[in-house]
Amino acid sequence: MIRSFTHFFEPETLVSPKHRKGPLPTAGEAYRRSLSLAWPSALESVLIALVSSVDTMMVGGLGPAAISAVGITSQPRFLLMTPIIALNTGVTAIVARRKGEGNIDGACRSLKQALMFCLFFCLLMVTGALFFARELLTLAGAQADFIDLGVEYYRIIMCGQFFACLGMTINAAQRGFGNTKVSMRSNVAANLVNLVFNYLLINGIWFFPRLATRGAAIATAIGSLVAFCMALSSVLRPAAPGVLTLRSNAPWRFDRRTAGSIFKVASSTFVEQIFMRFGFFTYASLVARLGTIEFATHQICMNIINVSFGFSDGFGIASTSLVGQKLGAKRPDLAMLYGKVGQRCSFCIGILLAVLFTVFRREMILLFNDDPAIVALGAKIMLIVAATCLVQTSQVVISGCLRGAGDSKYVALTSFISIAAIRPALSWLLCYPVGWGLIGAWIGLFGDQFLRFVLNYIRFRGGKWSAIEL
Repeated sequence: MIRSFTHFFEPETLVSPKHRKGPLPTAGEAYRRSLSLAWPSALESVLIALVSSVDTMMVGGLGPAAISAVGITSQPRFLLMTPIIALNTGVTAIVARRKGEGNIDGACRSLKQALMFCLFFCLLMVTGALFFARELLTLAGAQADFIDLGVEYYRIIMCGQFFACLGMTINAAQRGFGNTKVSMRSNVAANLVNLVFNYLLINGIWFFPRLATRGAAIATAIGSLVAFCMALSSVLRPAAPGVLTLRSNAPWRFDRRTAGSIFKVASSTFVEQIFMRFGFFTYASLVARLGTIEFATHQICMNIINVSFGFSDGFGIASTSLVGQKLGAKRPDLAMLYGKVGQRCSFCIGILLAVLFTVFRREMILLFNDDPAIVALGAKIMLIVAATCLVQTSQVVISGCLRGAGDSKYVALTSFISIAAIRPALSWLLCYPVGWGLIGAWIGLFGDQFLRFVLNYIRFRGGKWSAIEL
């Protein structure tokens, strides 16, 4: 039995003989390589999720309306960030591919092209947020008792997102290059700064004014500026072999070939993001209309499941980078190996988290709010959160591998089917006609995650993605 279990993790099992192009690394080498890239990204994502949770806990002391006001801004924020998220997926894939080819100048050129486009998108994003904040939050389902708080919070954090997104693009390139620690350091520092200023500004500690939800927004904006400064400093090193830098000889002007490679991946990812944002936006709107207590409970549970996403996101980032690099080195067999290694590691973490979320479900809700109605409903939702962890951890890694290979069109298709169609339709059916309320909405979320995992894993196992040229 033990032999069968370990066999599940061995490289010879993960890559069939017909797919091998050369010798495979030992199990120890493969998992060490994956973990060396994954742990900084995983730690980064988990700490961000934990800090976000503490952020919600601090705001939670102001009441359910404050939790809902902060939570309602999430989907409108990501909606306006859609072009930048797609751009970052493209730059990660292309930088990884160029690194695998040994073309460092091409990687530096890709970073410069991406930053120019990111600056343009950032200006559009902030303008849209400032002028259409109320309309966006109303569309997202904001209720009358918290929309004014939400509008004020949204406008402030979106100003900070101007710097955050520029830093995200730099970090995306660094991840593709294999420098996952750069992103970890900048984002962890930014979130710690956010946490400190939350403490000072939400309740008015020391000589700082008490600004409530406005203070939470200002703290987030300050943290975004810190992240940008740290990310920027990482690419200002003098040009040298094996260094990703803005001080390379690559010119600061439009390069059709480089931009074309980035947007070959980014365009499909943009379509995927549109489908995702539509589905997430519609889903959040359905939940928001259930009421303030239900939406506050939903936001608390989303903060908790984001911890699970953080672990899988770390392995997904590592797998994306390794898949791109190995395809660039003409070793699709190793690309498949490292994708499956990341999935196995992430799945094991998902099992541990599912157990913790089941056993300590009430205690976790109490960390955020002690309202009896929220605790009772949240404890039920946490059972679905635990089940979702088992699927989400693998789904995120496999989807990241396909994006890293440039197979973003297929991921866009599965996102349309699962996120834009199945999740909102199933959630609406179970929430309202069936009458299961928030429980129905979370069953819809689980159904979305399960379907995406099945569809993307079938594609990954088939191996067609390994022949895509970038």
